[in-house]
This record gives sequence, structure tokens and C-alpha cells, in this order.
Amino acid sequence: MPSLPALPKRLHSPSIWALYLLGFIPAAWGFYLGATGRLPGNAVKEFEHLLGIWALRFLIATLAITPIRDLFGVNWLRYRRALGLLAFYYVLMHFLTYMVLDQTLVLPAVLADIARRPFITIGMAALVLLIPLAITSNNWSIRRLGQRWSKLHRLVYVIAAAGALHFAMSVKVVGPEQMLYLFLVAVLVAWRAVRKRFLRWRRQGNTHMRSQPRPG
Repeated sequence: MPSLPALPKRLHSPSIWALYLLGFIPAAWGFYLGATGRLPGNAVKEFEHLLGIWALRFLIATLAITPIRDLFGVNWLRYRRALGLLAFYYVLMHFLTYMVLDQTLVLPAVLADIARRPFITIGMAALVLLIPLAITSNNWSIRRLGQRWSKLHRLVYVIAAAGALHFAMSVKVVGPEQMLYLFLVAVLVAWRAVRKRFLRWRRQGNTHMRSQPRPG
């Protein structure tokens, strides 16, 4: 299988910062459209929805890094932390838009919504679970926590599933878009379950191929 050309090492760090810059463009553009009255319908709700969708997209992209490497040999692991942090920032902005612009900081109304509307409860739980992952997304935490770091960050699968469920439950009728995100998250979670067996099978196949005598 032909591989993509490797990015020169000197461009690794700039490319990560470029990803952050590009990652915030949807939020900035959506805010501009809302501030200038160019978002259709309820501008606050539309902006809130946009932030939530991009949060889910970045979560899915974060989870897709490992399967892409396993299946296609494309190593984008250097971007996984940035994608995960972008997901956190978008979830946080999504919640702040809801709390500040939608509920106008009326805390009793926010708490009542969290308590009586299951999809908001699930979304809030996802945000709470994301906080320790964001705080520990640094090299110091990796060294300090050791194997516990990997166990902690497996929560991202639970968070992505909660995010997709939150999105599906937030609409009156679950349509193709909601089904697509639920499907993608389900596939990525399933890959996590079968990954070790797949890698073992592939290693065994490679070992068998190398052990075969070459013709001629």
C-alpha cells in the first residue's frame, strides 16, 4: 500500500499550531455570522448547535487517529492531543453559549434543565468527564501518572458516545445526520474492542510471510 510522504520533522510543531488555528475557524466564523445577524432562525441556538457539532467532530477525529494508523499506516499521532483539546474547547464553548447567551446565567434554570432533560444531563456529564482529560493532556501528566494516564484517557470513548447520544436526543426526530455520528462512534468503540486481536492476526500473517522461502 503506497504511503503518504512523511512531513519533515521541522514542520511537526508548526503543523500542530496550524491545526489549532484552523480548528478555531468554525467557532470564529459562526460567532461572526451570529453577531452580524446572518445566522437563520434563533442565532443563539444555531451557534450553540454549531459548537456542539464541531465538538463531536473533533472527538471522532481524535478517536480515528489510532485506527487510521493501524489500518493504513498513516501516523498522525502528533495531532491527537490537539484534536482532543479542540474537542474540549468546543464542548466548553457549547456549554458557555448555552449558559450565558441562552439561559442568561440564570443558575436555577440551568440546574433545572440539567436535572429534568436527559440529553442535557448526558451532555453535562460528558463535559465533566472531559475536564480531567484536558488538564492531563501534557507531557508532565503522562510521566507523572504512568499507566494510569492511559486508563484515564480511555474515558474519551465514553465521552464520544455520550456526545453522539446527546446530539441524537436533542432533536425531535433522529435523522441521517444523528445516525451518522452514532454509527461512527459505534465503529470506533468497536475497533477498540477488536484492535488487539487484529494486530495479533496481522503480526502472525507478517511472520508467516517472512518465513516463506523466496522463489528462485
